Amino acid sequence: MNIFLNDIDCKEHFLPFSHTRHVADIRIGILTIRQKWELLLDGKGRMVDSLEGVEDAISIPANVIPTIENVDEIIALSISNKVVIESATIKIIYYPWHIFQLNDWSLRNDFKLSTKGRSSACIHASNYCSNLKDIFIEEGTQIKNCSLNADNGPIYIGENVQIMEGSLIRGPFSIGANSVVKMGSKIYGATTVGPNCVVGGEIKNSILFENSNKAHDGYIGDSVIGAWCNLGAGTSNSNIKNTGGNINYELTENAIIKTDFNKGGLIMGDYSRSAINTSFNTATIVGVCCNVFGAGFPRKNVPNFTWGNEKYEFEKAIRDIDNWKKMKGVNITETEIEKLKNIYL
Repeated sequence: MNIFLNDIDCKEHFLPFSHTRHVADIRIGILTIRQKWELLLDGKGRMVDSLEGVEDAISIPANVIPTIENVDEIIALSISNKVVIESATIKIIYYPWHIFQLNDWSLRNDFKLSTKGRSSACIHASNYCSNLKDIFIEEGTQIKNCSLNADNGPIYIGENVQIMEGSLIRGPFSIGANSVVKMGSKIYGATTVGPNCVVGGEIKNSILFENSNKAHDGYIGDSVIGAWCNLGAGTSNSNIKNTGGNINYELTENAIIKTDFNKGGLIMGDYSRSAINTSFNTATIVGVCCNVFGAGFPRKNVPNFTWGNEKYEFEKAIRDIDNWKKMKGVNITETEIEKLKNIYL
């Protein structure tokens, strides 16, 4: 069985994240959508990058979230060329804010998928743990004198993660390999921290993709932060209007989406950064490769390659990205540069 994840019809709705990745490579819950499929197929099939030249390939919308309970139903509907629609068991994301809205549900399903048939590593006795059966820790972690409360949802901690003393974590929560939680952090569910991230301060119901930092005090809630982002010390976002009314997201400068919900925070594309003490209004969208700084609140939609209130020079943007990547021991690749050049133009 060959599975092709098709994002042609949904890609435009997932800006700014789909500028730099396939929709199937969006992280929601513990895993990306593609990683979920790979685990669920478990040798019974394979993922293919194209329908061309592949016999009997099944095309499945990339924004459908597979789980242990629904994977057979999704495949059966796709084989019979029926439209996969939301149901009690099938969830579909249509816009970036659906990532944080469905993260609680996805974390719980990914926990079952990721821990099936496996045993957790031992947890150091200095930690306070509640509902231990729903706490799973990979090997190589450093966790002492912390609170891990899984009463309201599971906690998954990846390999070689360091959670420094005094941190308070409530599930559902996951953190990817080689990430760090700074001292005294306060993390509420449903929160996902991707691999190679550094986080601190207060975080609630948010997702950080890989290699991003929110290392200092400040509040991030009901938000999605892309890869290779950095939030300066004191950066915070509003997630609800003072009126308590429904919010609107400005997906692009010409496309405002009116919602029927009243909580929504920051959506930040890859390679973007904020200066210290930046305050983001409710429902702000920041594009790819932006350097957000200056007096007052940033605009509700910050276009790609923005430097303060000006256009980011491409060569400088690439140098700055490379500088940040070097801090994590890697360099920007030619593939990344070419992709960013296409966005810039």
